[in-house]
Amino acid sequence: MTDGEKTSKLKEIKETVSGAVEIMHQIRSPGVQESFGNIMDTAKIVKEIIEVLKTPEMVKNIENCRLISENMNEVTTKMQNTLRHLEETGIMNEAKILIRSTKSTIDSFNGSGQDLHEMSTSVKELFRSVRCLVDELRMTVVS
Repeated sequence: MTDGEKTSKLKEIKETVSGAVEIMHQIRSPGVQESFGNIMDTAKIVKEIIEVLKTPEMVKNIENCRLISENMNEVTTKMQNTLRHLEETGIMNEAKILIRSTKSTIDSFNGSGQDLHEMSTSVKELFRSVRCLVDELRMTVVS
């Protein structure tokens, strides 16, 4: 090894040691010590959280949340399919027509002196129509 190489190596070692000394001084500063303390506290809290998450109760709760999420997705899909089926079978349109008819029937009872028998008959027909619609909806939802 030549003198120039020795000097270069010594210079590198000196710079490395100086850098290490500077780092040691910075580590001792109150701000860095406080940051290390915060990091240690946070790590301790995270470790405690991880331990709690590993308990059988939490594992069961997490599994229940997953199952609830899956069930909600299934319910959403079933509801979408049911609505699509109701629209395809025309039940939704029939319900709209029934509502319009009911509104029209109610509007026709505006105190024109119509006798009680006609009103009673109309109401009975209305209830029969609603009952038929409810039965059709039940059968559609069941299938």
